[in-house]
Amino acid sequence: MTVNNLSLCYHNKLILAPMVRVGTLPMRLLALDYGADIVYCEELVDLKMLQCKRVVNEALSTVDFVAPDDRVVFRTCEREQSKVVFQMGGMGAALLSDPDKIEKILSTLVKGTRRPVTCKIRILPSLEDTLSLVKRIERTGIAAIAVHGRKREERPQHPVSCEAIKAIAETLSIPVIANGGSHDHIQGYLDIEDFRRATAASSVMVARAAMWNPSIFLKEGPRPLEEVMQKYIRYAVQYDNHYTNTKYCLCQMLREQLESPQGRLLHAAQSSQEICEAFGLGAFYEETTRELDARRAKLLARSPEEAEEPAEDTSGIIKMAIKFDRRAYSPQITPKMCLLEWCRREKLAQPVYETVQRPLDRLFCSVVTVAEQKYQSTLWDKSKKLAEQAAAIVCLRSQGLPEGRLGEESPSLHKRKREALDQDPGDPRTQEPAMPGELCKKPFVALASGQESPLEGW
Repeated sequence: MTVNNLSLCYHNKLILAPMVRVGTLPMRLLALDYGADIVYCEELVDLKMLQCKRVVNEALSTVDFVAPDDRVVFRTCEREQSKVVFQMGGMGAALLSDPDKIEKILSTLVKGTRRPVTCKIRILPSLEDTLSLVKRIERTGIAAIAVHGRKREERPQHPVSCEAIKAIAETLSIPVIANGGSHDHIQGYLDIEDFRRATAASSVMVARAAMWNPSIFLKEGPRPLEEVMQKYIRYAVQYDNHYTNTKYCLCQMLREQLESPQGRLLHAAQSSQEICEAFGLGAFYEETTRELDARRAKLLARSPEEAEEPAEDTSGIIKMAIKFDRRAYSPQITPKMCLLEWCRREKLAQPVYETVQRPLDRLFCSVVTVAEQKYQSTLWDKSKKLAEQAAAIVCLRSQGLPEGRLGEESPSLHKRKREALDQDPGDPRTQEPAMPGELCKKPFVALASGQESPLEGW
């Protein structure tokens, strides 16, 4: 089920289909640039959205829906405001076997929201049952229906049934959106119109063919893949897309080229910066990061009460401007592990990390206490783990100790690195409870209030 913008029309439209892990903001914007009229977000679970807080991200000029664990579940911007469709509900074709529930959900949504509602289904084993279902769906008052011309159990290698979609289009009075033609029919822009005619549909929704190269929506023909990927990466960096999602989408575009030198660099990348460097965009990453940092600093200067420095007197804290760069360290030995090992050797208490999150840009800063002395990096970071590693580096450097950088030797640490890894309280593989006084404050600038729907005003 989808709740979409009131102004959307579903006649004669080119549509980016909802795709898990693909339909995030960078891909949606790219598809719009290349000629898509409507873009669907990836399928999202409704209960997860109800747990989110609506946050206006002034640094990125976006509206974010943020889960309790600080993960951005949905991000949108003004550029796509009248063209994006928000998709939610049961996963895949889960509701096909329960038409009563389908009818109840759709009727409730139609009556309960000011925005028109659409629905996307697969066909049933018999055409008669399929037509009976779509008639029942139409009576709920939805604005349009998208039909994937395969049965629930069928995969992309199975032929899409243009005949079934055509029968549905000829039966209903609402717009029918044809979907499922990427494998058999759609190789280029002209094929999209051929698929629409073959199905008698009002519009066409493209999934995998657009995932492989979003410029398929261009009338002039697709652009070179290298150009498309670089444009996608630029959007991903500008809108702070998580590198794992960026990497996944680029892998879908590369396909058989994953074993190429560039594909291997992409596969090895462990950050947005490394992805940019793999595609010759290292300078762009540095410049964009500087611009975002300057924008955040300007916003903080405008509202200094939101800076949220560590909640204690900062006098006496040893500070350095340091960031933790994973590439400079061995994967098996981190600064936190080095600091923990040194404290054991000196018979000191374990390091205690106090981490806060700044509400304006949701960056983290950590203070580590060792032998009653506090250490902190003055640079804020994207995650709690990175901020803690930076604080550990400040402590180690101020003491002239090895920090685990590539090429450093620390025999005692190599000897006990596995033990240290198992007992590192900050390592994600351990379940050791937090030390007394350890905290992570995570305030939000939440603009939605009361019992209003989290989608209101997006």
